[in-house]
Amino acid sequence: MTGMGHESPADDLRLANLTRRFGALTAVDDLSLTVPRGSFFALLGASGCGKTTTLRMIAGLEEPTSGQVLLGDRDITRLRPYQRPVNTVFQSYALFPHLDVAENVAFGLRRRGIRKADDQVRRMLSLVQLDGHGRRRPAQLSGGQQQRVALARALINQPRVLLLDEPLGALDLKLRRQMQVELKRIQNEVGITFVHVTHDQEEAMTMADTVAVMNAGRIEQLGAPADLYEFPATAFVANFLGQSNLLAAEAAGRAGADVPVTAHGARFSLPADRARSDRGAVYLGVRPEKLHLVGSAGQVPDGHQYVDGVVTAASYVGVSTHYLIRAGWGGELAAFAANSGVGRQFPVGAPVVAHWDPRHAFLLPREPGTADRSVGLRGEPTPVPS
Repeated sequence: MTGMGHESPADDLRLANLTRRFGALTAVDDLSLTVPRGSFFALLGASGCGKTTTLRMIAGLEEPTSGQVLLGDRDITRLRPYQRPVNTVFQSYALFPHLDVAENVAFGLRRRGIRKADDQVRRMLSLVQLDGHGRRRPAQLSGGQQQRVALARALINQPRVLLLDEPLGALDLKLRRQMQVELKRIQNEVGITFVHVTHDQEEAMTMADTVAVMNAGRIEQLGAPADLYEFPATAFVANFLGQSNLLAAEAAGRAGADVPVTAHGARFSLPADRARSDRGAVYLGVRPEKLHLVGSAGQVPDGHQYVDGVVTAASYVGVSTHYLIRAGWGGELAAFAANSGVGRQFPVGAPVVAHWDPRHAFLLPREPGTADRSVGLRGEPTPVPS
């Protein structure tokens, strides 16, 4: 699999059939991808999916069982970490407590015998918005400031690739969101390739040009965040990158520009270009925010499709209210209604009609015999009977 289009393949980071086994466990399974030079690339996945092992193989901290790590045409697979034009920023920051901020930032240059580093240190501290903090010790800084120092310390070495291993995981939510914007700004300014490992879908979508969703050592889907979100390739991606209602359905093949499907005795259809699979066992997917609630079928807009149900739970979360709707077949659907001041609120027990525009739905392949995969109010995939 490859990343998006680019102009300088000689400077791209390439992973070719990369595999890492630990005994009987395959942590990374025949992984091939290209990270375009100068891009912000995110490896997104749950714990144990192989993303950190992949990052460590790029850094030289883990040796592949097989496969190659290449920078342009240069094979760096067997080089030691210090021989690679790669630097890593960890979640733990790993700052030296006995050195001040300026000495921490200059550390890599000093090790290479560069003594006159003051100007470079000042430029780096300015880049990460820490002007005037050079004489402070790490213990005198906030978590966000310490993370900026770690970033400056890595960037001053002018690596061709900067690896970020869950760099914002130790920060509180508000600071994490601020740092997401800052990291993207810094990456745009320096133009260095960033490879960012995270389990946080919002973090990946906020910062990355390209996201690779990993599962069990393989890439399930790779592309621009909006493309992955609006048209996921698999049920795993649909419920890991955001949340989805996935109804077990049967597709009858294309009929003109549409694909008719049957789910729980009801007939639906959607445009053929929204179908990853158009025949046999499929999931009919609708994102909760694309599911709209009204009081009766007579209020459903022309061209929309719908199911009847009853509200079983309602959770007010500020910008939206999250509903669970029990449909006639017993399964539950999630619907997120924006609290815009337009439209009514529905109490638990209220009969509702959940409708959607078929252009906002999607079809995914499904293993025959598997049930619906809906989502709970907190986003956990919840199997419901078909």
